Amino acid sequence: MANALLEIKNLHAETEGKEILKGVNLSVGRGEIHALMGPNGSGKSTLSNIIFGSPKYKITKGDIRFRGKSILSLDSAQRANLGMFLSFQYPFEIAGLSLSKFLLAAYRAQHPLEVTGVVALRDKMNEAAEQLHLPQDFIERELNVGFSGGEKKRAEILQMMVLKPQMAVLDETDSGLDIDSLKFVCSAVGKMRSENFSALVITHYNRILGHLKPNFVHIMHDGRIVKEGRAELAEKVEKTGYRAIVQKAGK
Repeated sequence: MANALLEIKNLHAETEGKEILKGVNLSVGRGEIHALMGPNGSGKSTLSNIIFGSPKYKITKGDIRFRGKSILSLDSAQRANLGMFLSFQYPFEIAGLSLSKFLLAAYRAQHPLEVTGVVALRDKMNEAAEQLHLPQDFIERELNVGFSGGEKKRAEILQMMVLKPQMAVLDETDSGLDIDSLKFVCSAVGKMRSENFSALVITHYNRILGHLKPNFVHIMHDGRIVKEGRAELAEKVEKTGYRAIVQKAGK
């Protein structure tokens, strides 16, 4: 893809001697939202972790390119500083560190040339919290400590809204969200959608995609992408399940 922001080429990866990814090819263009679906154990979360440089996995073949350049030699922090963001499937807790202090440090690391005062950044955080219908004191709470599952997912989206990455990977962000929270999250992601923002949304369910309206849908099975299509493909998964699609793809 000539206009690819994120490009994954023939990616093979293993952990503890076991091959997990078996030749993944995927391109996300500027301003596009892509959905990645597939049964449990198909390699979706592994792919997201590898995109962000998890040392748990060894890449044995292929490449990951962001803005036209390979990022395989970069660690997770360096990839984030380039404008990449990962919303974790299971957000980690950090006792003693408030969400606001965490975001202040992350913002300054990722936007070193931008002169933005603490008050202005806090205003951005509070505006994001309000859009996500989170309480006023939310940003002063310890990062993910005592948060409900839905609050953890909304806190991840709040971070994304403040940091304004070019490329976000949202790993099962809809998991644990009630109907209202899902609408708040999708509304926030929708407002970010532009030529300067792309996303890869990993999910099991069509309900989040009904709100986000992805440009493309990819089905993953056994470490490979076996089927690609438009939003209608997610609707087909909802009706028939993965097995019929995988069998038809000959995988």
